[in-house]
Amino acid sequence: MVFRWLQKMLGGEGDRGDQGNRERGGERRRTTRDGWESRRGTKNRRARCDDPRLVPKPPRQWHEPVPKYLAPEVAKRLFSPSMATGRPELRRLGTDEAQLERYGLPVVDDEAELAKLLGVGVSRLQYFACHRLDDGVDHYVRFRIPKRSGGSRVIMAPKRELKALQREALARIVGKLPVSEYAHGFVRGRSIRTNAEPHRGKKLVLRFDLRDFFPSVTFFRVRGFLISLGYSYPVATSLALLMTACERHPVNLGGEVFYGPVGERYCVQGAPTSPALCNAIARGMDHRMAGLARGYGYSYTRYADDMTFSGDDDRAVGPLLSVVRQIAEDEGFSLNDEKTRVIHQGGHQRVTGVTVNEVVGLSRRERRKIRAMIHQMKRERTEGTLSAEKVRSLEGKLAYVEMLNPEQAVPLRRQWEES
Repeated sequence: MVFRWLQKMLGGEGDRGDQGNRERGGERRRTTRDGWESRRGTKNRRARCDDPRLVPKPPRQWHEPVPKYLAPEVAKRLFSPSMATGRPELRRLGTDEAQLERYGLPVVDDEAELAKLLGVGVSRLQYFACHRLDDGVDHYVRFRIPKRSGGSRVIMAPKRELKALQREALARIVGKLPVSEYAHGFVRGRSIRTNAEPHRGKKLVLRFDLRDFFPSVTFFRVRGFLISLGYSYPVATSLALLMTACERHPVNLGGEVFYGPVGERYCVQGAPTSPALCNAIARGMDHRMAGLARGYGYSYTRYADDMTFSGDDDRAVGPLLSVVRQIAEDEGFSLNDEKTRVIHQGGHQRVTGVTVNEVVGLSRRERRKIRAMIHQMKRERTEGTLSAEKVRSLEGKLAYVEMLNPEQAVPLRRQWEES
């Protein structure tokens, strides 16, 4: 017994534990400063494919000429501030073709092939995939939209040429990234209805909100994630620069305006690639949350930053409230405590705006509002004052109800179509 205690203190027990974890197919993670996640004991770990041009070279004699391994333009780009890293072993990582094929992603060895895949020249790709401290052009348009809960949300929409590049990246690469079956937001074939359906008729519904979901996925996390999928360091860095941005403030210097960066780069709301990229990076968190839910007989889904658990065991509420926070923080996210809700069956159970107490659909109160709207619009139609804008708004509401619950939409549609 003393021997085991001493072995544990010296790290021997921990090593045996790691070995047992590997034999069980478990996973141990270590997130580094650069956002690179090293996974121990996983079958899908990428191989160490070093670029032979960047590995340490054997010593040479003083009279021997210094060989040139990199073209000047390649070296200038690779060692530029945009591609800076404190970990030289990351910089020399090459392409792991087997890993890319495992995930069904296109094999891209360098920036030239990446530019060809996206349909632009190398110089144009590097123009957009660059972090400048004195950019003369702001590539994003910023505006605010009001939140339903109050306040406003900042949207950063890329300008035309950058948006076209991001859409190509979405179609060629990002749209093929693996996403968990528990993610229902921004996924083809899934919706707020599929997100709410697993929670119908449950005794308890627990809702959690991830604080700053998109800003939590930083440039370093994106780059590390792409590297783990098999891309080389230069390709992963270029893609991460292309798909992230930071706040920029205009500065007037001698009559010339420059846009200086404020804070670090992250996935912005408004970029076409952000939703799919954030879903892919949150895949590990989704599987851990789902495993936690299964342990208590609960269901789990996530729609963007809204996480929902539901089940019938009251005793699970306390453990879920504490462990969900631990998992979220371990995966690089944080919870917004103000939006955490525990809703019993006697209350109004809503999941992403959809009522799930007995059936999935709109609440009686919301359907009553639509009926009142139809009654008023029929009167305006008789008087000849009904506008086309109101008709389009009603048609949108009816289509929304039909998507959630076709049976609830039948009487509303009949009421509107009756003369």
